[in-house]
Amino acid sequence: MEKTKTFEQSLAELEEIVKALESGDIDLDMAVKKYQKGMELSKRCHTLLKDAEEVIVKMMKDEELVDLESE
Repeated sequence: MEKTKTFEQSLAELEEIVKALESGDIDLDMAVKKYQKGMELSKRCHTLLKDAEEVIVKMMKDEELVDLESE
């Protein structure tokens, strides 16, 4: 999986996978592959959210303003 995908891109792809799985219009092999990809995307989204939370908590503790675009 691409590590350069943004949170929003990963979440959008995950939502498409969920829709496909919920539709029931795919065969078992494809469903398993989509499920696996969905789990990878879910982990990626979780990691990105956790990293963002850590930055915010650090900023709050340090009481500093940081330009997030420069990091």
